[in-house]
Amino acid sequence: MPQFAANLSMMYAELDFLDRFEAAARDGFKAVEYLFPYAWDAGELAARLKGNGLQQVLFNAPPGGRDRDSIAKAWEAGYKGMACLPGHDQDFDASIDLALRYAQALACPRIHVMAGLVPQDQTRASLRAGYVAKLRRAGEKAAAAGVDLLMEPINTRNIPGFFLNRQDDAHALIAEIGLPNVKVQFDLYHCQIVEGDVAMKIRQYLPTGRVGHFQIAGVPERHEPDVGEMNYPYLFKVIDEVSAQCGWQGWVGCEYLPARGAVASGTHDGLGWLRRWREEQGRH
Repeated sequence: MPQFAANLSMMYAELDFLDRFEAAARDGFKAVEYLFPYAWDAGELAARLKGNGLQQVLFNAPPGGRDRDSIAKAWEAGYKGMACLPGHDQDFDASIDLALRYAQALACPRIHVMAGLVPQDQTRASLRAGYVAKLRRAGEKAAAAGVDLLMEPINTRNIPGFFLNRQDDAHALIAEIGLPNVKVQFDLYHCQIVEGDVAMKIRQYLPTGRVGHFQIAGVPERHEPDVGEMNYPYLFKVIDEVSAQCGWQGWVGCEYLPARGAVASGTHDGLGWLRRWREEQGRH
């Protein structure tokens, strides 16, 4: 049975961020992920995890900047990562150091390194060598800390101009980087929008050992996975089947926007899909 992690950047939006840990635990989640931890003290986040019996399984490296204020300003200014950007080496390296300090404090085994937006005067081809060099350098640091770094293909509708959009491109980059702790964050929502054929891509890529994490959301609205065009019960069974064959034991992040929005109990009421899945698995 897939292990599901609540994404606290999107779920339980009616609550202050630090109160979302308790809400996720009440709904039976054993793990959480979110975009960025840097606005909060690492000790406070670690206490929320421990107090609610939760694991931290993923967060993002800074999208730009290298400290709390500059990271917040970069995100507000539209930065979506620095890995592909020329001329950002010092900020990128410092941001990886900061992310690794948080990963150690939170006992988090993986960090997503956002690729960034392709500048108007550049092409993906012209940026590729610099991207590979940054990820290789960051991956070596992360390996020394026992942490996996993830790259995520993101669809062109949600983030136009993002450097990385396709699973095959991500896996080609992984092969070029050549580090076992640099892996792919396989978001089924993004994959469906850009490529489709999601089940076959799970079967193709999960056995390679280079998929570090899954994420899910309904397509096209990015709501609960039982809303929209994707048959998630079937896809969960595919993940189960392939995981049993290859020994994969990762997490599936619920990175979706609850359809009821930021209203009291909106996230909880939308978890019928998860309760039904748990009940079905309990009968087997």
